Amino acid sequence: MIDLSAKRIVVTGGLGFLGRRLTVQLREMGAADERLLTPSIEQFDLTREGDVERMYEQLRPDVVIHLAAEVGGIGANRAQPGRFFYANMAMGLHLIEHARRRGIEKFVQVGTICAYPKFTPVPFREEELWNGYPEETNAPYGVAKKALLVMLQAYRQQYGLNGIYLLPVNLYGPGDNFHPETSHVIPALIRKLVEARDRGAAEVEVWGTGRASREFLYVDDCARALALATRDYDDPEPVNIGAGFEITIAELVEKLARLTGFRGRLVWNTEKPDGQPRRCLDTSRAEKAFGFRASMPFDEGLRRTIEWWESQRGGAPAT
Repeated sequence: MIDLSAKRIVVTGGLGFLGRRLTVQLREMGAADERLLTPSIEQFDLTREGDVERMYEQLRPDVVIHLAAEVGGIGANRAQPGRFFYANMAMGLHLIEHARRRGIEKFVQVGTICAYPKFTPVPFREEELWNGYPEETNAPYGVAKKALLVMLQAYRQQYGLNGIYLLPVNLYGPGDNFHPETSHVIPALIRKLVEARDRGAAEVEVWGTGRASREFLYVDDCARALALATRDYDDPEPVNIGAGFEITIAELVEKLARLTGFRGRLVWNTEKPDGQPRRCLDTSRAEKAFGFRASMPFDEGLRRTIEWWESQRGGAPAT
């Protein structure tokens, strides 16, 4: 366990969806506001080694929590596989190497569930991480992130760098990215259904067959898990961060249609990809290692997310 109140903590991506929640959690666990640092991309482009060196020199962290990533849904991953590999690999590579050079006390790497093999047995256990290749549409992103686990374990072995690696499942919640080209499944569906409701549309097209399954974690739950792990976890093995439940995309869409008040037909475009067939995590390691268990009920989390989106767009509330 480390005393967060005594540390200078840099959170890359700290101004983003998850990062804003994480900084709140860290403050609640004792981190001092003046020592909690959230560099922006305008200040430091972390894909550039020179900017990473300058960040370490100026901010002088004791602990680094690396959330910053270039990421998107299936469409964005298919459109920019090279960029997603390069940007995520470069950021992690430079940050970990210079953490080692500067003797950083602890480095927390946030990975991705996309790193798991396409046909991982459900529930996903951390030991399955290397038993196959990731699902093709997001493999470049997933492989880049997974390489950073290897780097951290190697640096621990050779240099004694205390690096930990966490694997959050798909996140959702107020403040998520609702951009039509880069959003993930829940905000993308909420936006599509709300806009169709307001237009009085008779139908909404949904990608895939609906048979694929996913697990979703409310963003505040994830932030709490990361803060607990930063304070309490120091082992080299990766740790799943999730809610421990599974829902098919068809069930999700029907639930969101009801919660948003869309009463038209759902039309499945089966020419579009499903992505990974199933996703559901074994979360027992997180509970045992640092006492984390998700607490937000899924329907309540979805309601809060829909209400936030309605408030941002100035539309009528869902009925």
